[in-house]
Amino acid sequence: MEWSLCYQFFHVVVIGVSKKMLKHAVVAVLSLGLVACANLSTQSLFSHYSAANSKTHQAMQQGLYQQALDVLPDAPAGEILDGMEKGRVGFVAGQYPQSFGALQSADSAVKDQQRQASIQISEGFNQAGSLLTNDNMITYRPADYELGFLHLYLALNYLQQSNLEGALVEVRRANQVQEAAKRQRETELNKAAKEARRNGMDQNLGAVLARYPDVGSELGNIQNGYLFFLSGVLYEADGDLNSAYIDYKRALAVAPNNPFVAETVLRMATRMRMDNDLPALEARYGKYQAPSANTGRVIVFDEQGVVSARDGWRLPIWLTDSRGNGVIYNLALPYYPNPSKKLYSPLQFNGKPVIDSEVANVNGMARYSLQEDLPVIVLRQALRVVAKNEVRKTAARKGDDIGNVLTNIFNTLTEQPDTRSWQSLPASVAIAQQDVAAGQYDLAWNGHQIDVDVKAGRTTMVWVSRQGNQLAGWSVLLGNN
Repeated sequence: MEWSLCYQFFHVVVIGVSKKMLKHAVVAVLSLGLVACANLSTQSLFSHYSAANSKTHQAMQQGLYQQALDVLPDAPAGEILDGMEKGRVGFVAGQYPQSFGALQSADSAVKDQQRQASIQISEGFNQAGSLLTNDNMITYRPADYELGFLHLYLALNYLQQSNLEGALVEVRRANQVQEAAKRQRETELNKAAKEARRNGMDQNLGAVLARYPDVGSELGNIQNGYLFFLSGVLYEADGDLNSAYIDYKRALAVAPNNPFVAETVLRMATRMRMDNDLPALEARYGKYQAPSANTGRVIVFDEQGVVSARDGWRLPIWLTDSRGNGVIYNLALPYYPNPSKKLYSPLQFNGKPVIDSEVANVNGMARYSLQEDLPVIVLRQALRVVAKNEVRKTAARKGDDIGNVLTNIFNTLTEQPDTRSWQSLPASVAIAQQDVAAGQYDLAWNGHQIDVDVKAGRTTMVWVSRQGNQLAGWSVLLGNN
């Protein structure tokens, strides 16, 4: 965003890259040029995902769910991301079978990606081919938090069908796949660090990263309180109190100031006689007050807004050779603009306002995930600048001014940021909870209404999603408390 950063990045390229790599870069990149162009769509080659998905993202922000579904671009990012987008948009649009099928397809593609060793071979071509074009060449791998949401929405699809057993399978898998993805990402980051040191880039890359917008390191940016609390609710409904208590405590660690999470942990600790935990819990949150016996519990999950879409951070760099031929490169890094949070008026439960409290900040999770990947992204960017400049110099030698100009144009047009991310997720998620007498209720907002059936000793879960002036949602009775 500043020319000083451009200067730092120039040092990454000129000072950091070894002479050996310079000698071989042009041969490798020219050999992979046809591979790159064959594997990239026109959208990926000369544009980026956020641009292709902008109509859907805008429609989601306005609450035009069916329109968002109708204008989803055709397969711009592969089976995994496309399936996740279709699954989430279809879910809020009320197209539940379509949503379920799309999410299952994405899940199957993720399993294939993680299982097939052959992808490492093809990915080698993709990684190298990206040196000629941009990071959109590389196979999309969902972030940890996106994998968590993939199984969360599969679980919600099962719950919408009143299938608690299927939902429990998905929340168990959510924790497993996130842990596996975390280990894989840590391995990739370690490899990138070693590569940077091997090429003498580590200090220069650090200078670039130091100027990148920071998103903080709060636990809520790393772990998903929404997933933890939902899985606790489902485990408790199934009678697995130990598992429920563990996940409720995880949710409390993420959202320690959420009164509903705190109340739930207190209730479970009291019920299960967790004498080691109770003193500290009661000192901070007070004693749990049990409701009367003829009440049922209503838990509301309130998804709000739409997560920010990645944008491109462009930095022009001029390079010249010994003959004075000039070239401009557009360095393109993805980043998240500062989000503006929309404040929603309260939901109404039988005409009375519902005071809820945030349990997950999805914008924070998305921004933190990108920042964790930055060392790898910046390293690829540095290598690409060197490789493209070698291609340009070779073209200039062979085609003189025409070759130089044409290569300049190609290099400029193909330097696109990798903005692929799950852009139909909510911006944040809040929860509310209360114990009420058995009976028939309604949850309403802005002219929309959801029927809520409450039975004594049972939990009723209500899921809602609010974008623009629209509300989507449903309720389901779960097992005994």
